[in-house]
Amino acid sequence: MALTAETESRLYRSLRAAAGAAAHLVALGFPTAVAVLARPGSSLFSWHPLLMALAFSFLMTEALLIFSPETSLLRNFSRKVKVRVHWALQLLALLCALLGLGLIAYNKHLNGKAHFVTWHGLTGLLTVLYAGGQCAGGLLLLYPKLMKNWTLAKLKLYHATSGLVGYLLGCASLMLGMCSLWFTASVTGVSWYLAMLCPLLTSLVIMNQVSNAYLYRKRSQH
Repeated sequence: MALTAETESRLYRSLRAAAGAAAHLVALGFPTAVAVLARPGSSLFSWHPLLMALAFSFLMTEALLIFSPETSLLRNFSRKVKVRVHWALQLLALLCALLGLGLIAYNKHLNGKAHFVTWHGLTGLLTVLYAGGQCAGGLLLLYPKLMKNWTLAKLKLYHATSGLVGYLLGCASLMLGMCSLWFTASVTGVSWYLAMLCPLLTSLVIMNQVSNAYLYRKRSQH
C-alpha cells in the first residue's frame, strides 16, 4: 500500500528529528570520549585534541543545530536570539580552534618537529583560517547595512552555504586526526569505525538542514 504525501512528510520529519537528536548526542559524546582518551593536562599535546573536538564537534555543531526546525534547543526563542547565540558559539569555537592550533604548533616547536606536513595538519590549518573568515563574514548578517548592494536574503544564503563548507572541513579535519598515530594507538577495531561515524553523522545532518533551509528553497523559487 502506497504511503500518502502527508504520511511521507510526517515520516520524513520524524527521521529528521531522530537524526537531529542523534547529532546532539554525538556533538557532546565525541568530545567527552576524546577527553577521556587525551587526559587533558597530562601533557601539552593533550589539550590539542580536546580543544579541536570541542570546537568542531560540540560548539560548531550546536551553533548550526540552533536553526533546526525539529531539534533546536532554542526552538521557542526568536530568530534574533538564535542568531546571537549562534554567533557566540561560533566565536567560542574559533577561540578553541585557535588555542588548539597554537598549542600543537608550540608543542611541535618544543620537540623539534616539522609543522603542517600531514594532511591532518594542513586541513586543520585551512579549517581554522576558514572559520576565522566565516566569523568575520557573520558580522555582515549582524550589520547588513555594511553591504548596501546585497540583499539580506542573499547574504544569508551565501553565509549558510560557505558555513557548510567550513563545517565539512572541520569534520574532515577530525576524521583525519583519527587516522593519526596517537589516535590509532589507543582506538582500534570497531571502536575506531564508530568514532569515524561521529563527524560523518553530524555532517550529514547539517548538510540536510542547510540544503532544506536554503538550497532547496532557492531552487524552488526558479
